[in-house]
Formats: sequence, structure tokens, C-alpha cells
Amino acid sequence: MEEFTCDVAVIGAGTAGLAAERSARAAGAKTLLVDASFGGTTCASVGCMPSKLLIAAAGAAHAVGHAAVFGIEATAKIDGAAVMARVRAERDKFVAGVEESIAKIPDDVKVCARAKFTGPTTLELDDGRTVRAKAVVIATGSSPAIPEAFDAVKDRVLTNETIFDLATLPKSVGVIGAGPLGLELAQALVRLGVETMVFDKGDAVAALKDAHVADALHAIIEKELPIVLGVETKAVPDGDGVRLSWTGTSSGEQVFDYLLVATGRTPQLKGLGLETTGLELDDHGTPTYARETMQCGDAPIFLAGDADHDRPVLHEASSEGTIAGRNAASFPDVTAAERMVPFAIMFTQPTVAVIGKVPSDDAPDIVVGTASYTDQGRAKVMACNAGLVRFYADAKDGTLTGATMAGPGVEHSAHLIAWAIQSGWTATETLAMPFYHPTFEEGLKPALLAICHAVHAAPPPFRDDGFLPGT
Repeated sequence: MEEFTCDVAVIGAGTAGLAAERSARAAGAKTLLVDASFGGTTCASVGCMPSKLLIAAAGAAHAVGHAAVFGIEATAKIDGAAVMARVRAERDKFVAGVEESIAKIPDDVKVCARAKFTGPTTLELDDGRTVRAKAVVIATGSSPAIPEAFDAVKDRVLTNETIFDLATLPKSVGVIGAGPLGLELAQALVRLGVETMVFDKGDAVAALKDAHVADALHAIIEKELPIVLGVETKAVPDGDGVRLSWTGTSSGEQVFDYLLVATGRTPQLKGLGLETTGLELDDHGTPTYARETMQCGDAPIFLAGDADHDRPVLHEASSEGTIAGRNAASFPDVTAAERMVPFAIMFTQPTVAVIGKVPSDDAPDIVVGTASYTDQGRAKVMACNAGLVRFYADAKDGTLTGATMAGPGVEHSAHLIAWAIQSGWTATETLAMPFYHPTFEEGLKPALLAICHAVHAAPPPFRDDGFLPGT
């Protein structure tokens, strides 16, 4: 059978794998990109884009339903089939864009097959062919984790990889998992007229480590739909639906058309033959690696994207792929890269962002600045005055180290804070930047000023914030 030889073999043609192949080829390496289907990235096909399309439809329905607060009478008539048709049509355009990008990769680089290791730098393909490389990048992505407890109702279980293919909106959905994915889709569904409840065995929404923001967010979203925390669930068939019962902090049962299981995603490493590589694996079965180089131990093997079980967001997958591909091409000369500040956004309303390091409440070397959006000027104008932001800073000089934010416009304002943290700015330096009036961004100033006061640092001399409460 045919044997391929190359400098760098990349397993997986998702966001990370595509970036790794481009990076390695740009560095002068002879590359091989192996994928079972070349079907597009998770983001375009089942992740970022289709979920935002559903959220956009939900936002339109919500705006109509709440127009009365502005003196406008309107009623939303939701066509579930039309909603889902647009989600798929626009999603398919995004997927087509990715496919166009893949089509530009030289044909002799792409190999449509499944690969598994037979040694640190040798691969066997499922069609019998083999690959011999100088270095390998693992970029196999992740897949939904569905607990065995739902096997009995698997024909009524949805995940983010199947929900967007529904012909129309269902009448009711029970969402298992109050993490970012579960909450985003749950809020979108309820705003589109679907009876929705969320269940989680944990005690906080959105996997937030800051309990203050988590509690505030829980209270806001629970005005739209029930969120039941601290419970174990059990599901059994019930006619054409599912009977879900729960016990723990509360108990009850409810019949739903479907269950949306959003209990996380696991790296797709099963069947990859990692046992033949000699790599050290962590508790998740993931190879241990260095974040600055993406190298697994001292082996000629590199890891990137969702397969590494670290930061499952697109910009990190692209960055990791670029680092992994470059270092694979130059192996054994591996160069450490400066990683971006951790940054994740959840697209509920209010939007949520977590940036940098989230300390424990009793961390002695950290000060916290808090700001509420309850009385924030622009938020009151827009009738969305709810939310809480908390900034963390070094107690010595007020250098910003992290933030947890839930509030209006946070998907935009959080970028400013992420840039400030990555640039090493203090709260004083951040306050010295222009804040236009009236904007949501002004709502960040009380938190920054609180840090200035906590570290006894004067705010910028030209800053007059005597009107802060109603800013």
C-alpha cells in the first residue's frame, strides 16, 4: 500500500488543524492534512455561527415582545419552520466559505481518511495507506459528551450538533447543563416560544467561578425560564417525548418533546492510538503538553484546538494551531510563544465575559472593583439595566489581572478590558482612556475607580466622576 512521507502531518481539518497546516507550510515544511470528511469547522457547522443565528432570531422576537416598555404595541408571531430554515441556510453559507478555503489547499496535501498512530511519527490510515512524518500535530477537535444515563431516550436527545437540523421549533425542551452552551440555547428557545427548563447538578450558572456574578446572572435569566441547580436527573421515554425527573435541592418531573444535552464536549482522541506514542496522558486521557509551545513532552508531537481540553474557543484554536504548526515544522528547534490572556464570552442576554484569572474571595494579594448596571444611564435608556461586573487587580499597584462581567454590551466592552489586561494596564491607566457618554462602557468606571481607591492610587486628574451612579 502507498506510504506518504512529509515533514509535518496534521490530523484534523478544523480551525486548529487548518491553521497548523498553513503555519507549517508557510515555514517551508512539506505538509499532509488528514481528515475523515473535510466537512468544515465546528464553529461554522455546529458551533459559533448556527447558535448565533438562533440567538439572533430569539433577540428579534424578544424585542417585539418587550416593545410595550417604549410605548409601542406589537406582537411577535413566530414561524418555527422559517426560523430554522434561515438558521440552516445562513449556516450553510458559512460552511461553504470554509470549504472554499479548504479547496485552496493543494490537492497533494489533503488526504481524506481516518488516522491513528503506530508510533510517535508514523500513522496508519483506515484505507490501509501509511504516513511517515518528522512531526505530527493532533487537531482532532471535540464532540458532545452525552452521559449514559440518557441512553434510554437517545432518540429524543439533541446536542449542539443536531438541534439546528430540526425542521421546526419543538414545543418543549429540557436542557441538561447550565453552562455557556446550555444557557445560550435555552434562552434562545424560550424567547422563540419553546417551553424550556434548565437543569444542572452544579451550584452555579455558566461555570462561573465568581459566585457574586453567577448569582446575579442566575437571578436575571431565571426571570425568563426556570433554572434548577444542584439536582440529579433521570429520563425515561414517555410517548413521543421524554419524562424527566430530578432530585436534590428540589424534586419534580416534567415531560418534554426533547432533551438538549449540553454537559460539555470531550476531546476526540479515542481510537487515535496514543498508547503507541509513549506520551504521558492526563486524567482526561489527553497528552500533557506545554501551552507556550503546544509540544507534548519532548516528543515530535504537538496538540492544538479543542483536542487539548483547555480553551475551547475559536481564536485560541487558531492561535494554538499556528504555534503548533510552526514548531512542528522547525522541530527539534521549538520556540515558546506568548499566549493571549484567557478570554471567553457567553452570548446570553445579558452577555457574559470571563477574562484572565479569577481569584478566590480571600486572595490576599488581589483587590476587587464592582459595578452594577441596575442604575446605569444607557442601560436604563435601553430598558436593559441589569448586570454586575467585577474586576480583579494586583493589590500593590492596581494592575488589572482579570474580570468577570455580566451586563449589557459586555461582548464589546469586555474586549477593552481584555486588551487592558494583556497590555498590563492599571485601573488608573484604563480610566485615562476616553469613555463616551452615554454608553454601556461608562458602566465599567465605578469598578475601576473602586480599585484605584483600594490601592490608594489617584484616578486621572482630569476625570470628574461625580455623576457616576446615573452615568
